[in-house]
Amino acid sequence: MASSGLASSGDGGTSAAPVDLVHLARHTFGNRALEQEVLRLFSRQSEIWLEKLKRAPDAGQRSEAAHTIKGSARGIGAWQVAELAERVEGDAQAMTDGLSGDLEAAIAAANTYIRHLLDENG
Repeated sequence: MASSGLASSGDGGTSAAPVDLVHLARHTFGNRALEQEVLRLFSRQSEIWLEKLKRAPDAGQRSEAAHTIKGSARGIGAWQVAELAERVEGDAQAMTDGLSGDLEAAIAAANTYIRHLLDENG
């Protein structure tokens, strides 16, 4: 199996990196340009949906925003983001600041990692 064009560490997805590059490569068939575009989309969309989550006036809209973040995160292999978004989605009625703060921090870490990858790989 070809490795991801973005994978510079050769970790095979086993490290605690915010994005599983092997998973991403599998879903993009190793197409480096597609990997980069998917990462850019996630980065932009995750910020938009996080703001929607934070501003949502009710549990239904919080759940919808968390669900969207979860799906996007799973698509690129951002497992920590996906897990936290799933927890927010399941408990949107009683969402705590701690849980939403954890999700926000995980998204920030994933997006910092993505920016580093994109800068590094042009």
